[in-house]
Amino acid sequence: MTHAHPLHVDLEVACLCCLAPQPFHFTSLSDQVVCALCVRHIGAEKSERRDLEHVRMWAARWAASEVAQEEYRVETDALLVTRDQHLTALRDQVAELTALVAGQFSAGIDGVRSLLQNDLVKRAERNTELARRQIDWAMAGLWRIELLHHDDPARPEKCSCGRTAGTCAESTAIDSLRQALRDWEKKNVALLQDGRRHGLPGDHPAVLAQRIR
Repeated sequence: MTHAHPLHVDLEVACLCCLAPQPFHFTSLSDQVVCALCVRHIGAEKSERRDLEHVRMWAARWAASEVAQEEYRVETDALLVTRDQHLTALRDQVAELTALVAGQFSAGIDGVRSLLQNDLVKRAERNTELARRQIDWAMAGLWRIELLHHDDPARPEKCSCGRTAGTCAESTAIDSLRQALRDWEKKNVALLQDGRRHGLPGDHPAVLAQRIR
């Protein structure tokens, strides 16, 4: 009876007699697929011995398997205990690092927020100061126009420039701004008197009077 196993290589093949995986090294396709233990079982008259030795062999294999399984279980349990210990230690480290990073992140966010707020405040202050200076500049220009073009108390129908009130374009243009101009002038005179920054032009009577003092 021939077989289909590779030749001239070490193999583990199921013995046709005991059915257990056994080492083989075939040199011919006609070699018997019977292990060294079972070669002596060939022949009908040897069946009783064959069966007894097979039972002994499988009993030994079972016992060895049981020992190996128990050793594997003990080793696995020990590995699981070690793994759980490592996992607990890692979880503690992760919790500690998470708390540390969260604290630093929070502190960083607070710092960034503070910087942003400070920057926004500074920008708003600069924009407010710029707007105030632009208003002062515009009001100073209007003040000079109003100084030349206002109602003449001595001649009610005349502008101070000499034209009639209805024909003075400059006077007509600033009529709606006169109250705002007076409010601005009053406010800035008070600032000048308090020694604070003001927007009055250098030739304003209040500024000239302050210089004389």
